[in-house]
Amino acid sequence: MSSEKYSTDAFSPRSIVSLLTSVIFIGVLIWLSFNVNIPEPEVLREMIQGYGWAGWLVFIGITALIAITPIPVTIPALVAGSLYGVIAGSLFSFTGVLIGSWIGYWLARLTGQDLTFKLLGRHGTTVKKYLGNAGFLAMCTARLMPGLPYWPVNYGAGALGVSQYAFLSATFIASIPGQISLVALGAFAVNQSLFNGIILVTAWITVLAATWISYRYWRSTRNRSR
Repeated sequence: MSSEKYSTDAFSPRSIVSLLTSVIFIGVLIWLSFNVNIPEPEVLREMIQGYGWAGWLVFIGITALIAITPIPVTIPALVAGSLYGVIAGSLFSFTGVLIGSWIGYWLARLTGQDLTFKLLGRHGTTVKKYLGNAGFLAMCTARLMPGLPYWPVNYGAGALGVSQYAFLSATFIASIPGQISLVALGAFAVNQSLFNGIILVTAWITVLAATWISYRYWRSTRNRSR
């Protein structure tokens, strides 16, 4: 009886979808690992400018693609600042990161914990530490934590079942200072104006302050729950 039930579960629509998702997920990551190499900033600038008025759409697509891989999102953000300035560059860079993060979240959610955490490797322990039973503030802390890239947070949140609302709202709010700080750095590199300098300094101070506040609050919450 139990073997029949197991056989039925193995061929249920949910099991088939999960299997197909896992295969696609692994295949996409393998393909990206061997075929996607982020170009140098100047090369990326020329590539995007080559698309004319549609360059900003291409840029958002490239940033979203990078956000679902282990490749850092730093270079696209710097390029956004140098190409589009602080305001438009921050909007385009942030949009690409948000889309890519959401895709990564759902890939891991459909794939499951076991496979996802095997792929996360050394980041798995850190992600579990910050995202186990995570809510909004824990997600913000993980987003703001220095040295923890975007992609393991995206996949870890999906695999651990963090609610979509907590994930998206925390990603939306916590990613803004970091993205603006990187975009402003790129903008300041090509145009050392007072405006760009003020935005750059303000954004980096905000990142540091938000990281400290969210971490202290998250730590005190965990201590009370013990």
